[in-house]
Amino acid sequence: MVPDPEKTAKFFMDTFGMEQVGTTESPLSTGVFLSDGTINLAVLNFKDDRSAGVPGGKDSICINHIGFWVDDLKEIDAQITGNGGALMLGLPDDPDDRKELFYEVKYKNPDGIIIDVSAHGWVGAKL
Repeated sequence: MVPDPEKTAKFFMDTFGMEQVGTTESPLSTGVFLSDGTINLAVLNFKDDRSAGVPGGKDSICINHIGFWVDDLKEIDAQITGNGGALMLGLPDDPDDRKELFYEVKYKNPDGIIIDVSAHGWVGAKL
């Protein structure tokens, strides 16, 4: 989470050789997606406190969440909630919004760490 995704993305590209693999202008955030082929980084500016999901809200500067590419969203939902995690944001109702969000679902683990799960991965990610 940063105030200027393009400025932060430039730092990671210039410093670590990451490449820009996409951008987003979604209902939740504006941002830049970077990858070095193994590590993917979403540099985001959230539009509201609920979407940010962290103390301090949308104006916080932090590592906001981690993401996992999973085989089955229903199966991982049972595992996350069965181990004390809780749903934070489900899939949007609008299928066009789902495409922009790469079909991710957001949870919080018992410590409050935000976890994205996707059955389709993210731009630039490779299996």
